[in-house]
Amino acid sequence: MISSEMKIPKKIRTYCPSCRKHTEHTMTQLKKRSPRSLSWGQRQFARVMKGYGGQPRSEQKRFAKTTKKVALVLRCSICGKSHPKVGFRAKKVEMVG
Repeated sequence: MISSEMKIPKKIRTYCPSCRKHTEHTMTQLKKRSPRSLSWGQRQFARVMKGYGGQPRSEQKRFAKTTKKVALVLRCSICGKSHPKVGFRAKKVEMVG
C-alpha cells in the first residue's frame, strides 16, 4: 500500500500479546537514534575516517525508492509493554487525535 500522506490515530484498541487480550495502545513512530560510539562498526568507521582522505565508500547519488517503510511501536496502556506494528510504505505519516 503506497500513499502520499497517511493519518494514524495516536490511540487504538488492539491485541496485546503479553496481556493476551484486546486493550488500548498508544502508537508512536520510531526515529533513528545516534549510533553507539563503542560498537565495533563505529570503531572501524572512525579508524577508516581518521587522517587525510574522504569517505571510505562513494556517496549514493540517487535512490530507487520514493517512499520509506514506517516503523510504528504499540505500547499497551495496562501492562506497559510495547510491540512493533507491521510496517507499511508511506511518504508522510501524521499522528492524529
